[in-house]
Amino acid sequence: MANPVTSELLRDFTERGLVHDVTAGLDQRLAADPAISAYIGFDPSADSLHVGHLMGVLALRRLQLHGGRPVALVGGGTGMIGDPSGRSAERNLLDRATLDHNRAAIGAQLANLVDFSGKSGALLLDNLSWLGDLGLIDFLRDTGKHLTVGYMLAKESVKTRLEGGLS
Repeated sequence: MANPVTSELLRDFTERGLVHDVTAGLDQRLAADPAISAYIGFDPSADSLHVGHLMGVLALRRLQLHGGRPVALVGGGTGMIGDPSGRSAERNLLDRATLDHNRAAIGAQLANLVDFSGKSGALLLDNLSWLGDLGLIDFLRDTGKHLTVGYMLAKESVKTRLEGGLS
């Protein structure tokens, strides 16, 4: 960033080497009111966080220390589907009870690092709460029309999975 940073949050993240580029006006927006929200998604295929989550969790914590509201999104909906992002093999599909257990365990671990209490506390959300009732017809009508075969085949992750014989 060429200009001096006035926002404490953005300065903190920049000094830690966590900022590559920012939207125009973000620094001024944060300097005027640092109370923003940001989210990070967590895969509930296991009941524990791992070292790969550390940077994101620490970023949520730093955001909160600067007056922002962290949102921890546990992907119960994507966990039930078996989202294969970045994987070279099919993921085991988990039942609802296992996903609920994993979500609760991840939430408990996150509670040691970010504050979920009070009106401005962090939020722990599960995308199953809004994806669970989404029907196929509604999805295809509202969202599917934007996902053409060409668009999907252009994605490197889709190409890799097709070449490897994975669905």
